[in-house]
Amino acid sequence: MLYSMSRGSGMFGGVEAGGTKFVCAVADERGAILAEARYPTLAPQETLAQVRDFFISCGASFRALGVACFGPLILDKRSAKYGFIGSTPKVGWSNVDMLGMLSREFTCPIGFDTDVNAAALAEHRWGAGLGTENIVYLTVGTGIGGGILVQSEPLHGLMHPEVGHIRPRRHPSDGSFAGICPFHGDCLEGLASGPAIVARSGRELQQLDPSHLQWELQADYLGQLCAQLVLTVSPQRIIMGGGVMSRELLFPLVRARTLHWLGGYIDRSEIESHIDGYVVPPGLGARAGVMGALRLAMDAASL
Repeated sequence: MLYSMSRGSGMFGGVEAGGTKFVCAVADERGAILAEARYPTLAPQETLAQVRDFFISCGASFRALGVACFGPLILDKRSAKYGFIGSTPKVGWSNVDMLGMLSREFTCPIGFDTDVNAAALAEHRWGAGLGTENIVYLTVGTGIGGGILVQSEPLHGLMHPEVGHIRPRRHPSDGSFAGICPFHGDCLEGLASGPAIVARSGRELQQLDPSHLQWELQADYLGQLCAQLVLTVSPQRIIMGGGVMSRELLFPLVRARTLHWLGGYIDRSEIESHIDGYVVPPGLGARAGVMGALRLAMDAASL
């Protein structure tokens, strides 16, 4: 059954589709959230039924919806699988027609992109990316991902960046840990995501004393990531969010290792003298994802 959503209304719907939870929100044209709900990420049909029911229960017509989804995603609009989730570690979600399932329920425009690209768009408009054109938004939590804006637009290509699956140089004190990524073992996500920290140390990072080796490992791997991004996409700012980054103590450690791995090669004051304003937490905090979904909706409505 199709539920019509009018282009004439000022309301927008957003879905932050994460591997652990889905966050649904309704907002006005200024981005002010009027209603919100959270659901655990279960099987696709069950989870998306809850999403559908939430928007129907709001009783409003919408100009557009936006979906900020965990990946990998098929974002090439020429592909027959545009809107599908690819080979994800999330059990039961590989090859799911995410966009198609929602499009069959609702007739309004639907913006669709990765959760990290969407968060980057939100931070660019309302948060820590204000005043820039080229930024990277990183999330370090259940997984590790990165959204990249170039000239204020998300970077797409064959698919989209998957920076969490690059292979860092192994820390000398971490040689025995195999990593947990089901595809690559010791890629960045396999070594430095939240589940990797628990697998290695038995506890979450926030539960470990600052003197624990895990802090040094975490800072080193994330510092390598930031340095690689500086050297490859040259962002004007790197914004780091996600549950693992919620402890402020980690930021100065990551900044220091970023400088270490750059080795003085990038002669810019923004990095050499002002690294604390270059590698920063999200201005929107934990709301970057759902605000990103709303930004996708707003962009879709304007097409």
